[in-house]
Amino acid sequence: MADPRLLSHTNGRLRIPTPVNEPVKSYAPGSPEKKELKARLEAMAAERIEIPVVVGGKRLTTDKQAKAVMPHAHGHVLADWHKARKEDVAAAVDAAREAQRDWANWPFEDRAAVFLKAAELLAGPWRSTLNAATMLGQSKTAFQAEIDSACEVIDFWRYNPHFAQELLADQPMSPLGMWNQTDLRPLEGFVYAITPFNFTAIGANLPTAPALMGNTVVWKPASTAVVSAWYTLRILEEAGLPPGVINFVPGDSGAISDILLNHRDLAGVHFTGSTGVFNMMWRTIGANMDRYRSYPRIVGETGGKDFIMVHPSADVQAVAVAAVRGAFEYQGQKCSAASRLYAPKSMWPDLRDRMVAMMKDIKVGDVRDFRNFMGAVIDGKAFDSIAEYVDHAKQNARVIQGGGYNKETGFFIEPTLVEAPAADYKLLCEEIFGPVLTVWVYDDAQFEETLAVVDRTSPYALTGSIFARDRQAVRLASLYLRNAAGNFYVNDKPTGAVVGQQPFGGARGSGTNDKAGSKLNLLRWVNARTIKETFAPPTDYRYPFLSEE
Repeated sequence: MADPRLLSHTNGRLRIPTPVNEPVKSYAPGSPEKKELKARLEAMAAERIEIPVVVGGKRLTTDKQAKAVMPHAHGHVLADWHKARKEDVAAAVDAAREAQRDWANWPFEDRAAVFLKAAELLAGPWRSTLNAATMLGQSKTAFQAEIDSACEVIDFWRYNPHFAQELLADQPMSPLGMWNQTDLRPLEGFVYAITPFNFTAIGANLPTAPALMGNTVVWKPASTAVVSAWYTLRILEEAGLPPGVINFVPGDSGAISDILLNHRDLAGVHFTGSTGVFNMMWRTIGANMDRYRSYPRIVGETGGKDFIMVHPSADVQAVAVAAVRGAFEYQGQKCSAASRLYAPKSMWPDLRDRMVAMMKDIKVGDVRDFRNFMGAVIDGKAFDSIAEYVDHAKQNARVIQGGGYNKETGFFIEPTLVEAPAADYKLLCEEIFGPVLTVWVYDDAQFEETLAVVDRTSPYALTGSIFARDRQAVRLASLYLRNAAGNFYVNDKPTGAVVGQQPFGGARGSGTNDKAGSKLNLLRWVNARTIKETFAPPTDYRYPFLSEE
């Protein structure tokens, strides 16, 4: 008798529900979502949880632990989390390979149902928990958490099944007498997912996008985002994700990567993080090519030095708001955050004054106080690095506003605006990943020349924008900057990509541009097989041309 797990449960052609973007809640005074979130923040701040390693569905504790703290109150411990040991990482690979035997043969609709259910759990009973975890552990404001750990995660889990079904429906033509098919198989082996601290949604998407396509995953979350990652895993478990499909191994990045990148069964890497780390991983994989069962898929979104280019015809107030929001929301710790601004000399005094007025009004502090626009940067290492850039600006450029920092109780850095002394100044070229926006003021007549400067200033090509009311200026900017940004915005800040609307990713030093939130990304996690079935195969080896006239 056939294994019942391999049999289809229906003869119907199932259709994934049409996805819609999750509405963003306002958290306005007196709103039910604000009351619920405030209560959850208070409850979760009052507890100290223990976070295990999870391998094959089993909770494992180890003799090596670390503390998860609030960046805005770094003396407050939220959780003690266990670090995966070498044997745990090896066991995670074994669990992934074992789970794939069953998971890869599930009907696609059953795999999709797990993530669709997870989306509904997050939209409902889990929303305040994951938002609170993101606020407390990663110092996001209520709004920044809402658009990330609620809406974007939900969108990934709704839209990815929709995109996957479209991929599966794309089949080849079949002439009379045959049936041609494309079988999108999962990769042979496990996928290694490495996720960053700055977006809970990235932590939710990088392991689950490959899993949706039938792969199994070893997931290493950022040490500074373990709390939100833990709750993300619990949502997936409640939604019915089988043990071993996603194995949770927080711990030392170097030690974990040393095992997984050298493993014969490595099938792919799904990464978001620094360019330097990604380059190192790529070199390691390249050196190991003779070792692997197959060529690993390498997908990465890395650094950025994102720009706002302003034409003299631009609406100055729109530019000021976009620059302040784009540079300082979430403390400039978005991959897409505005880090350099090119302003025409004729507009600069007015633009500067408007930005300074907004920046003086910005409150920085504990994100549990909803009046604060900014929280803290993620940890002491980030704080020290950003402070060095601020000090460099104080000595070598002009700090127009901000420049203060203090880490006594939390890792706080003021929103800082710097006017550069030259177009190739250090702060215009290097990734800072903090609330520092550097401006180059150009001569109005040098608009096209400045576009060329924008294009060549940094090794990155993630996001950027052009502000102009002159359509010819928009056209020129789009042409000159075609390869300078994978996500390009016209009269908008360079942040805020929405799943299903603006698939995200960049090229050059910003990654492989496989566009999270689209079919392009999902295509990387399958291995196509072509099947030809001939209904009436020939029974004579001879062709007609062999006969005499």
